[in-house]
Amino acid sequence: MTALSALISRDIRIALRVGGGALIGVLFFLTVVVLMPFAVGPDLALLSRLGPAILWLGALLASLLTLDRLFMADHEDGSLDLITMSRTPLELACAAKALAHWLAAGLPLIVATPVLGLFLNLDMVATGAVALTLLAGTPALTFTGMIGAALAVTLHRGGLLMAVLVLPLSIPVLIFGVAASQAVIVGPMTFGAPFSILCALSLVSLVIGPFAAAASLRHGLD
Repeated sequence: MTALSALISRDIRIALRVGGGALIGVLFFLTVVVLMPFAVGPDLALLSRLGPAILWLGALLASLLTLDRLFMADHEDGSLDLITMSRTPLELACAAKALAHWLAAGLPLIVATPVLGLFLNLDMVATGAVALTLLAGTPALTFTGMIGAALAVTLHRGGLLMAVLVLPLSIPVLIFGVAASQAVIVGPMTFGAPFSILCALSLVSLVIGPFAAAASLRHGLD
């Protein structure tokens, strides 16, 4: 546990440094949300209907933008080989790195959601619903994206491959996250059903993601 906590704190410190990647995701999320009202126009009713989808799409793309840093920097400086050969199980190390990535790059997106909801004419209830769905769904984006990052880390120009692998896995999370948020705004679905599925997707990715990523790393580094 000491080694895992040290790994988490190390990755968070690296991500929060200038050029570490966490700030890039937040700025990208902010850019998408701020520019969307200019593209849609001054129709406030349309903005409020599209608001949850815009926020979720921005969070998905911002998460994907920073996923390539999950293993790449460690692979370049040799730290990944040390992590692989350490006594700590590689599956737990992958889970710790994914948790650190979510705390540094995913959690700030959720914190920024109430402020950015004002740009999309969302009331407090709708903004709270979107933030709650992001809190439940962004771990799934991170832990499924970790699989693509592990596959792409040893490949030349693996960033494109990572996007191709991760985007199909992220579509169910996007669908149920937007559905749960829209249920609060326009209905007719209830909030509980899609939100429960969203939580289940995060739990499944939490279990499967570290094992799949560890297997990919072992195969790629051998």
